[in-house]
Amino acid sequence: METEAPKNILIRKASGEQEPFAVEKLIRSLRNAGAEEGIIQQVTSDIQAWIYDGVSTQQIYARAFTLLRKKKSQVASRYKLKKAMMELGPTGYPFEHFVGHIMQRMGFSVEVGQTLQGHCVTHEVDVVATQDKQLHFVECKYGQNAGRIQNVKVPLYIRARVDDLIIKRKEAPEYAGFTFHGWVVTNTRFTSDAIDYGTCSGLKLLSWDYPPGNGLKDWIDREKLYPITVVKNLNNSQKQDLMERHIVTCRQLLDDPQLLAPLALSVSKTKALLKEIREIL
Repeated sequence: METEAPKNILIRKASGEQEPFAVEKLIRSLRNAGAEEGIIQQVTSDIQAWIYDGVSTQQIYARAFTLLRKKKSQVASRYKLKKAMMELGPTGYPFEHFVGHIMQRMGFSVEVGQTLQGHCVTHEVDVVATQDKQLHFVECKYGQNAGRIQNVKVPLYIRARVDDLIIKRKEAPEYAGFTFHGWVVTNTRFTSDAIDYGTCSGLKLLSWDYPPGNGLKDWIDREKLYPITVVKNLNNSQKQDLMERHIVTCRQLLDDPQLLAPLALSVSKTKALLKEIREIL
């Protein structure tokens, strides 16, 4: 695809930092959302003609999303993924259940929101996942703002908690032969120090785009497990009702449409919603 990026245009990231506009990043995000090459060309041409110094990444996203929605709504829904993840709030509980569903989809036995005894004290663990004599303790750090970055204090704290849980279980006969792992999962990002410490200390770190090529967004796309907040055929209060009942993924609704019953949607609205979900997945 032939595109020519505007020269020396600086855009503003959610963190407040500025960086040169790179049309390649826009093209990649559109392609990852499943947009056809012709649509990608149209959207990038529009953005390049419109873009100006100091524009925010959020403004670029909003314009691209509006253009996509006019051309292909299901692609727009996938493109909205990062924003949709930040609409799972305001509490972090829906995100914990979302992470649990992803791990379950990957073959883990999962429990969400557990209180477990450690060697010294009890701990609230967001997700406990078990597979093949491997026990994983997962801490979920949810953010509603893309500018929120998880610093080194987070893995330092989680490492200590995980170690207390591991010491207790190494003493228990029912965990003979088990290996134990600690995780920190966030829908935002880690600082470089957080990544360095997490890697050095043996924690598994998962953020929106870390590890490169295998971050949270890659897991979601690979497993086709999109949050219910991507759909346009439900309003905010309906989405909130579902999340309060731990219904956080589109696939849950497709697998069991009866979960929609308490919303009292009309037949036509239900059909439109399930059609939208099938197109997204």
